[in-house]
Amino acid sequence: MDAEVDGILVAAHELKAPLAVLRQLALSFDEMDAPNEHIRSEMISVSERAIKQVNDLAKIRRLSDGLFEMEPVAVRAVCDDVTRELAYLFRFNRRDLAIRYSNKSKLVTANRDLLHSVIYNFLLNAMHYSGEETKAELVVKDEHGKVKVEVRDYGPALPMDVWKEMKRGWIKKPTSIAMRPGSSGLGLYIASKFSKYMKAEIGAVRHRDGTSFYVQLPVSRQATFWDL
Repeated sequence: MDAEVDGILVAAHELKAPLAVLRQLALSFDEMDAPNEHIRSEMISVSERAIKQVNDLAKIRRLSDGLFEMEPVAVRAVCDDVTRELAYLFRFNRRDLAIRYSNKSKLVTANRDLLHSVIYNFLLNAMHYSGEETKAELVVKDEHGKVKVEVRDYGPALPMDVWKEMKRGWIKKPTSIAMRPGSSGLGLYIASKFSKYMKAEIGAVRHRDGTSFYVQLPVSRQATFWDL
C-alpha cells in the first residue's frame, strides 16, 4: 500500500476514539428544548457518519487479508437499507431522493457490507446536490448481463481528472474535488477500493447538469434459480 495512503488510514484510525466520545457526549444531554435537540441530533448524526467512514478506512487495510467473503447478495435489499439509513439526513437537509428498481436479476455476487458502503458513499455525495427543483436519483437496472446501481446528482461538473480515474476503475488516493465542495473524495476513494475488491466495475458519467456514479456487479449464478 502507498505510504501516503497508509499514513492517512493510520491517522483516520486515531480519530475514531474522539469521535466516539463526541457522540457519547451528545447522547448524554437530557431534557433539551426543541432547537437544542435539533442540534444534538445533528451532532450525533455527523459523528456517526464520521465513525462509519473511519471504519471503512480500517476495512481498506484488511482487504488484502481476504476477510470479506463474496456471496449472493440481494441488491435491492442493500439499497433499501442504505436509503433508510440516510433518510434522516435527506429530510434534515430538505433533499429528495427518487428510487427506481427495474432489475430482473435480483442477486449479485458481492460482499454485502462493502456494497452497502459503496452505495452509501454515492448517495451521501448526491445528497449535497439535490434541491427544490432537482432530486437525487437511485436506479438499479440490468445492463450488459450485469446489475448496475447508479446514483445521479445535479451538482457541478465532475473534474476531468477525477472522471478519468473513475473511468479507469479506481481512485489512487483520497483527494478533494474542485468545484464540488460538498462532495467527498474520500468517499469515492473508499467506493473504488471496495468495488475493485469485489471485481465490480465502478465509474462516472459526466452530464451537463451533474454526474452519475455507478457500480456494475456480476449476476450471481444463484440468481437463475431464484428467478425461475
